[in-house]
Amino acid sequence: MAAWSIHFLARVPRCRFDGGAILQGVVASGVAVDGGIVATNRTREKADALASLPGVTSIALEQNPTGNADAAAAARIVLVGVKPAMVPDLLREIAPSLREDAIVVSLAAGVTLATFEEALGTQVHSIRSMPNTPATVGRAVTGIAAGPAATLEDVAVVRALFETVGAVIEVPESQIDALSTVSGSGPAYVFLFIEELTKAAVGMGFSDADARLMAEQTFIGATALLAASGEEPAELRRRVTSPKGTTERAIAVLQEARLDDVFARATAAALARAKELAAGA
Repeated sequence: MAAWSIHFLARVPRCRFDGGAILQGVVASGVAVDGGIVATNRTREKADALASLPGVTSIALEQNPTGNADAAAAARIVLVGVKPAMVPDLLREIAPSLREDAIVVSLAAGVTLATFEEALGTQVHSIRSMPNTPATVGRAVTGIAAGPAATLEDVAVVRALFETVGAVIEVPESQIDALSTVSGSGPAYVFLFIEELTKAAVGMGFSDADARLMAEQTFIGATALLAASGEEPAELRRRVTSPKGTTERAIAVLQEARLDDVFARATAAALARAKELAAGA
């Protein structure tokens, strides 16, 4: 792949949508980034954790207080991956240093494009994104929503960046929070199912190692089959569920638990929290 004529700034302390996952995924993808990648962190310890990544210049703000502004001044793409409450201050810090053609991309849950416009001005090209942690293995789902000043070219550049770590869905901003309740939080749902299935296997007498292997590989194998077959999940489920068989009995128990209602309430709770974050709560 040819080198991109972009720079990439990622300030990556731990947050809900870990900027470090995106950074590691982009590096692992092997895509060439013209001018390299600059990542800033508050502490030397966190900066050192990224310093060994090829093509990454990792800056500790405790040693270089102007690191954010310095990196932003050279960056075509600025990824803002701090905790939501920290976003306005960071934006005001880098605003005077941004290039005229800079694209500022939010990774922060619940922070609206209006917040970016308020801190940076309406002329700045901003895009709101909602990735998930499988970016580290190139299997992310990232939603992106363009701000009013963002051009089609801006969206194409950001889309191409996130496509190095997985799939991309373009949505209006009004749908970004809803997307986050499915793909953003979704890996945690999957891990919870694996966790509980593993516990069930242990309860039936399997060793911890065998129980974990069965649960993990069942999920991995099922999703691989889904991807390879092109069939609907409901159809594959029906093929596994023989009439009057063991799977049918188990599925009946799960359906009695009203999983449809559980997932509806879970995603609604996540969406309510996203709105609270947007309101500063």
